[in-house]
Amino acid sequence: MTRIDRNAPVMVTGATGYVAGVLVRKLLEAGLTVHAPVRDPDNTDKLKYLNDVAANTPGTLRYFKADLLDKGSYAEAMEDCELVFHTASPFFNSVEDPQKELVTPALEGTRNVLETANRTPSVKRVVLTSSCAAIYSECADLDKTPDGVFTEDVWNTTSTLDDNPYSYSKTVAEQAAWEINKAQSRWDLVVVNPSLVIGPGLNPFATSESFNIIRRFGDGTLKSGCPRFGIGAVDVRDLAEAHYQAGFTPEAQGRHIISGHNTDLFEMARTLQDRYGDRFPIPRRPLPKWLLWLVGPLVDKEMTRKLIARNVDLPWKADNSKSKRALGMTYRPLAESVNDFFQQMVDSGQLKPRS
Repeated sequence: MTRIDRNAPVMVTGATGYVAGVLVRKLLEAGLTVHAPVRDPDNTDKLKYLNDVAANTPGTLRYFKADLLDKGSYAEAMEDCELVFHTASPFFNSVEDPQKELVTPALEGTRNVLETANRTPSVKRVVLTSSCAAIYSECADLDKTPDGVFTEDVWNTTSTLDDNPYSYSKTVAEQAAWEINKAQSRWDLVVVNPSLVIGPGLNPFATSESFNIIRRFGDGTLKSGCPRFGIGAVDVRDLAEAHYQAGFTPEAQGRHIISGHNTDLFEMARTLQDRYGDRFPIPRRPLPKWLLWLVGPLVDKEMTRKLIARNVDLPWKADNSKSKRALGMTYRPLAESVNDFFQQMVDSGQLKPRS
């Protein structure tokens, strides 16, 4: 069992990101000292959301200059920390160079952080933000699971650099983390594997793909209909709680699926209908799979026929019981998460009602 001294600082990589920002807020609300390595500690515009939280919470926030791909740059920020949260990793579906934009930052960044942990005597535990993408590539992968459900024992074996490179990047990064962890015995590794993260972020203009998905529900892109694309979903606030518990629960170990709901994109959109349907072009019907098959690749290069065949109208099922049992997790209703996220986009001017 690993007990973390709450008087010691904790380090959070990617602190300006969507997931990490909400985690930093939770840590500061708990009165902890947070070390935040960032590319430019003097960029007050990029840090303003974190600074606002720090000014109104009992914890202490300290910035350090570091870069994910600059070996050794995390050493100063990690000094004296017993607990390290490694959340930094890109989430984009559309990229020009998957190796450069997805795989290298995820893999080499993880190696950089964990090798620094090897050289930092104070570190007792690393909590890694992986993904359910390291467990599966497509909904059709359910057919290969022992009981027709994704569990922590399942690994993604089908993604490649050329086929679903985001899932590939998360898989190889987590595998590298376990290899580095098992080669030493001083610090333990606890992994959280979230499904699609939704809900209001600290920065309403964050660049995560999650924002693009929710935005399309209200900007008219899907006004003719929305595919029943199977997916899991978890609220970013619940995910922050999962990280916190993964860090401070002495008995925590191994991987944890962090997902509140087995759902699909149309079901997510439908939760917005009552509150926003009269003011925004919320999709009202599911798009037939045959129609997506015909026109999908013509209107969206990412919507390949293979992607449609292996995800649309197919269920996504994951077992989140370990997170409830080991981390004490409970999950918000799906409608609350989607509606709160959508409202944040309205409040920030990213979605405008019909005139």
